[in-house]
Amino acid sequence: QVQLVESGGRLVAAGDSLSLSCTASGRALSPYTLAWFRQAPGKEREFVAGVSWARVTSYRDSVKGRFTISRDNARNTVFLQMNMLKPEDTAAYYCAAGNSRDYVPSVFLYWGQGTQVTVSS
Repeated sequence: QVQLVESGGRLVAAGDSLSLSCTASGRALSPYTLAWFRQAPGKEREFVAGVSWARVTSYRDSVKGRFTISRDNARNTVFLQMNMLKPEDTAAYYCAAGNSRDYVPSVFLYWGQGTQVTVSS
């Protein structure tokens, strides 16, 4: 069993930067694909960024060039660096761990509780 805890979400202004962290306990993250998803009120949960065990990264188009996902297996942590934030980035952000190459929520095994990011215009 893996427990994931996110941190770093807060209220920021448009154009600001923010870094999210997700630390795991219970099992090493190194074998897993890790990802960040987000969910805004009234909307479905959507993929934001992912990194495979081999450190191959993937991003949704709207965040390419602004967000960077990274992993530190020694610290059992995955990060999401978010730059040039926009109001449409406002959502609860969730980290997840799984064994699939597909970045869809249903295939991820473990989830954090979420951290709120709010971007004011």
